Amino acid sequence: MNQKLKSVLSILFIVLSFVAVFCIAFGNPELANAWDTLRSLDARWIAGLLLCWAAYTFFDALGTWYCLKKQGFRLNLWTVLSVTLIGFFYSNITPGASGGQPMQVNSLRKAGVPVGNGTTSVTIRLIANQFMVSLLSLLFLLFNRSFVYQQLGGVIWAVRIGWIINFSVVPLVLLAAFRRTLIRKLASGLIGLLARIRLIKDKEAALNGTYEVLDTYHTAIRDLLSSPVQLFFQCLCSTLSMLALTGSIVFVYYAFGLSGTPWYHLLTLGLLLFVSASYTPLPGASGAQEGGFMCYFNGIFPGGTKGLALLLWRFFTYYLFLFVGVITLLLEKIGLCGHTRKQDNDPTNQTEDAVC
Repeated sequence: MNQKLKSVLSILFIVLSFVAVFCIAFGNPELANAWDTLRSLDARWIAGLLLCWAAYTFFDALGTWYCLKKQGFRLNLWTVLSVTLIGFFYSNITPGASGGQPMQVNSLRKAGVPVGNGTTSVTIRLIANQFMVSLLSLLFLLFNRSFVYQQLGGVIWAVRIGWIINFSVVPLVLLAAFRRTLIRKLASGLIGLLARIRLIKDKEAALNGTYEVLDTYHTAIRDLLSSPVQLFFQCLCSTLSMLALTGSIVFVYYAFGLSGTPWYHLLTLGLLLFVSASYTPLPGASGAQEGGFMCYFNGIFPGGTKGLALLLWRFFTYYLFLFVGVITLLLEKIGLCGHTRKQDNDPTNQTEDAVC
């Protein structure tokens, strides 16, 4: 399947998912007037939803900025924020979120950060995010297990599978740091194969570039794990960003003026929905997120408001990233964000902390 067809299919899935959510929200016969219900939402909680979106973006970018700073790259926070938003955009339009990290690395390269250091930074953020969302979801599940098993019933298997897949990313990614020789051999074999079928023109250049990235990553991970302060900071950023994203459902609930379900139960379901749907291959986990929401929050949003709640929740946890991502890309193209002068990031200006 060529890249153009993949892009068309991704856009098609996004449009179809939006149409489906819109139909669910406004086609429910239990709700007499959906527009009046939307207009009656509490603006204070809607503002809280916007803050959740901003907090998720900010803390994820802050973790990346701090990692780059420890590697000696003095990018301003606005630049890293734009890189983060671009990464979110591509994560949400590509199958399995496969396009986010490569585009972040590419944007960092344009800002003067070598590919090896950029790859290291976004990979460390991936490890921290996956570890903390796995830990948080497990803790909230254990403390609220009676409610969870009563609410989810026969679909608890989806949570178990999702948790295993999300957590498995952590040891698999760390393997590249602690089994460097094995990974170098695998990379060498793969590059050799690609060279034989003429997908790679310069085998030696590809090998040298790959080895440089692996060596930078290996050193960075080892130094990170040996520095409790840096490790704590990355985990803290991931905790705050993940709680902001998954906790947005709490603000949706109170925006409708509802009561009866404690906030910690709502947050628990938000975390479990994230781990059980985020690994699905469609762009933005389309289908799994919407279907999971309707299943997980069944009975919590009464009187036909569940569809509207889904629309509001999905807007702030998905569609808003697409809108802002497009704007950020346009601003980057005209040079208003995303790039800093390369001389500001010259390796000769690096601090004593050579790696994150």
